[in-house]
Amino acid sequence: MEDARASTASPQLALRGTNSLSAKITSTLSSSHADADFRDALVLLDSRPLPGNAKARRNLRMDMQQKVIVSNAGIIADFGHVAEHLESIRATLGQVNGIYNGIRQQLVGVHSATSPVLSDSQSMLRQRANVEYQQRLLAAFQSRFVLTDDEVATLISTAEPVDDAFFATLSKAKNITTDCEILLGLEAQTLGLDIMDQTSKHVNMAFQKLYKWVQRNLKSLNLDNPQLNPSIRRAIRVLSERPSLFQNCLDFFADARQRNLSDSFQLALTGTSTGGREDPSVKPIEIAAHDPLRYVGDMLAWIHSATVGEHEALEVLFVSDGGEIAQGLRSGKATDIWQYIEGDSGAADDDFNALKALNDLVDRDISLAARTLRQRVEQVIQSNEDTILAYKIATLLGFYRFTFARLLGDDAVLLDIMSNLEGEAFRQFRSLVRDHIANLQGDFQQTPSDLGPPEFLIDALKQLEAILQTYETSVSVSSDRETDFEPTLSEVFEPFISGAEGMARAMAPVDGSIFMANCLLASMATLKAFGFITRRFQALQQKLDEETTRLSACQHDFFRAESGLATILDALKDVTATSAELSPLETLPCLQPDALSHASQKLDEFLPSALMDAMDNIRSLQDPVLARLVTEAGAERFCRDFEHVEDILDAADELRGLAGGEEDSPQQLRAVFPRTTGEIRVLLK
Repeated sequence: MEDARASTASPQLALRGTNSLSAKITSTLSSSHADADFRDALVLLDSRPLPGNAKARRNLRMDMQQKVIVSNAGIIADFGHVAEHLESIRATLGQVNGIYNGIRQQLVGVHSATSPVLSDSQSMLRQRANVEYQQRLLAAFQSRFVLTDDEVATLISTAEPVDDAFFATLSKAKNITTDCEILLGLEAQTLGLDIMDQTSKHVNMAFQKLYKWVQRNLKSLNLDNPQLNPSIRRAIRVLSERPSLFQNCLDFFADARQRNLSDSFQLALTGTSTGGREDPSVKPIEIAAHDPLRYVGDMLAWIHSATVGEHEALEVLFVSDGGEIAQGLRSGKATDIWQYIEGDSGAADDDFNALKALNDLVDRDISLAARTLRQRVEQVIQSNEDTILAYKIATLLGFYRFTFARLLGDDAVLLDIMSNLEGEAFRQFRSLVRDHIANLQGDFQQTPSDLGPPEFLIDALKQLEAILQTYETSVSVSSDRETDFEPTLSEVFEPFISGAEGMARAMAPVDGSIFMANCLLASMATLKAFGFITRRFQALQQKLDEETTRLSACQHDFFRAESGLATILDALKDVTATSAELSPLETLPCLQPDALSHASQKLDEFLPSALMDAMDNIRSLQDPVLARLVTEAGAERFCRDFEHVEDILDAADELRGLAGGEEDSPQQLRAVFPRTTGEIRVLLK
């Protein structure tokens, strides 16, 4: 029974042991490597060698637990030592706290004792900061609104120079005056008024000092130096803020420059200045100029050179600094109360034109010398009796008038002087031309024996050529030069060609046409060299064509008369080759055989020398080519007339042959008058 139970229990134990092992294995296998305890156990086992016997493996757990217990005991012992040290630290901290509390009690006592002192100190520091702020404010106010004694001396003392310090101080004073307007808007109006009044006095005195300084320097200013003193330029710019002082300086400068330039011009003219000073290095214009044109040209060149030099020297003042001067003038006018009292408020709006101011000043500087120039040139114009010279002087004056207009503008006094002189020179020129024409009235009645241009026309053309050359090389503002020159051309050419036409009308037709053609040819030869004279040249060409047409008609009449065919040509002029008009021709005396034979014989005698005889008729025509063309045109007309006669005679012979038959036909007209048009053309070539 017991054996049976034992046998039954053994399998159960075995089964339980097996299940326990399976559970452990399953639990081990199911453990995750991420489990920290499991991973530490594996690391520990891996670091220790496993025993080889079964007993040791069975006691492995107990060994491990024993080792853990031993390790934990060591840790506890270490923590005991730590606790001892912490206790020592606690005792030390207690001592420190006691010392700290004692010191704290001492500090509380000290603070109680020093608190009033610190409060007084802070109050004093605040007072000190306030005083320092007020000191800085006062210093800033003084530097902004108060001029120092040295600065006042720099502004108003004549012993102090006008230099950068003066201009800086003046700028500061003007800023003070402007800034005082701020004080007037605050409670300190009395202070602002006092400061403004005092500063304004200093500024006015400074401008008076600057005005006198500028006057002194302008009086001794050397305009030959292209770089003006920068201090003068700056002073003038600053002085422009007082328009009246600025204008007075300009007037003073203009007066001084007028005298200097007038004296220099007098020295250049005569070698002696107005004050009697002689300069041996100067060659006087009056001595160097050998003719009136050179004399006038040298004077004008000197005036032009002086004007250009004056313009360039003053340009740095009014062009480079023109903007600042304009701003200063506007500022000065805006602060001038008198302009508002006088109702001239618009004057402040006027813009300062730097270029116009420069031109006006230069014009004023040169005006005194220009008046001397006008007197000298007027004397030359009035004493001149040469027509061409008068025109050259007028043209020279016109050139300089145009030059001065570009340099100084159209409102310059110098330009008015030049315009008046130019007008006077042209009036003198026209007067001389008219006097010359009046003196030639007798020559207009004397016809040249060779039918060539008369002497007065040749002289007039030479004069015209010289005038045209002068005009062509001159400067003209007109875009139509021919129209601009037309009045002069009418003065110096039209009366002479009109006189030639009057002489031609008094001659025989052929001589008159030849004479007029020669005059026109000479005139056209003169005008042809000048390309801007086109309309007048074309008008002369048209007149020449009319004269050549008349000469061609005269040559045609000569061929008709000298050939003996005039009667026949007149008789057959209107006849056509029709039976009705040909039948009555047999009764015409000029077509009778004897008359035709006589005409044919005379024609044969005329033809060999016909062309030479015709050319001899117009041998006085001075253009051989034109003479040949005129003769050939007359010969061509004669050939056409002869061809018409030839056609009529042939038609008449044909009509007579048909009417009478071959046996009873009358004598053929062509047999008596055998010449053909072809033969005539050959002989007249």
